Amino acid sequence: MISTHPIFGRNRLNLGVFCANTIATLTTSPDRFRPTWPECLTVARIADAAGLEALVPIARWKGYIDDAFEHPSNEVLEPFTYAAAMAQATTQIAVFATTHAPTIHPLIVAKQAATIDVISGGRFAMNVVGGWNRREFDMFGIELLGHEERYAYLTEWLNVIRQLWSSDREIDIDTRWFHLSKALSLPHPAQGASVPIMNAGFSNTGMRFAAANSDIGLIGLMGANEHAWAEQIARYKTLARDEFGKTIQVWTNMPVVIRDTDAEAAERHRYYTEDVPDSAAIDSFIATLARENKVPEDSEQMRYMRRTCVLGTGMPLIGSGERIATTLLSLSRAGLDGVVMSYVDFVDGLHRFCRDVLPILAAAGVRRPYGST
Repeated sequence: MISTHPIFGRNRLNLGVFCANTIATLTTSPDRFRPTWPECLTVARIADAAGLEALVPIARWKGYIDDAFEHPSNEVLEPFTYAAAMAQATTQIAVFATTHAPTIHPLIVAKQAATIDVISGGRFAMNVVGGWNRREFDMFGIELLGHEERYAYLTEWLNVIRQLWSSDREIDIDTRWFHLSKALSLPHPAQGASVPIMNAGFSNTGMRFAAANSDIGLIGLMGANEHAWAEQIARYKTLARDEFGKTIQVWTNMPVVIRDTDAEAAERHRYYTEDVPDSAAIDSFIATLARENKVPEDSEQMRYMRRTCVLGTGMPLIGSGERIATTLLSLSRAGLDGVVMSYVDFVDGLHRFCRDVLPILAAAGVRRPYGST
């Protein structure tokens, strides 16, 4: 793998943009981002020019509410097409694609991913998902496997792709789920026999898959202090090192509300959550999460998600640039390697973040200043 890939650079804390190929929030606010191509392009170019490391789209085939064809959550740009276009529109940021593995054959993914890696000059990475939303799988007419089987399938799927990327001849593959005869995929990725892999594994099975197979484990952080974060991060890294003999980066996703002052940010957060929540979408999202994770909707976990999901998934960052920078520095001290961020309004939020947060992080030594090499 090419060591010059953006996520393996010299910044101690990687930063990126999450979910900018769709609407990341469950609010009806007029400033809510819509994934038109001009807006998506603006977001990518802001992040690229600022030296951020990653553009991470999500894979979603259906929004949050059944029988609501025109609900804006149905608007999602397909992530491989998005990544290919972003590879041409940017110069230094890593472009990810996210895939629900059972919806696409590994031979197709091997070819698509290698093509994007060639287009980008070795800046491609892939976020692999075993699948979680039964309503989406019903659209394809395919079975959503049980939790343990999803990871067994995902392991085979990823191994097929890696064999295709590393082989110098036609190969036959015969596994439980895949049967390929005289298969090949050329060109190989520009990075060699692989590209960086991200996986969000939260269960014990998911964490073991990510620790064994990924370069980045994307986790949902719990707790409200550096000590609690450090324990969760260390657990992931220790698992990868002790059981699989490898080093893994640990990232998290965080929705951001940034304003000039903490009070203004808190008021904007209150407005999103109390004045203009998309209540129907929130109800459906929570019901889906509870059903697929087999936890009661009134459980502590689901109550927490209901309070926070209006901004999107992940622990929210709310405040002035100084407060947000302070939290990010604390996360870095806890051992976190990266944060991918979403916003209600991506363009305004990124402008504020670059102006008010990045200089503080550079002064603290966790990131290089603008324009440095």
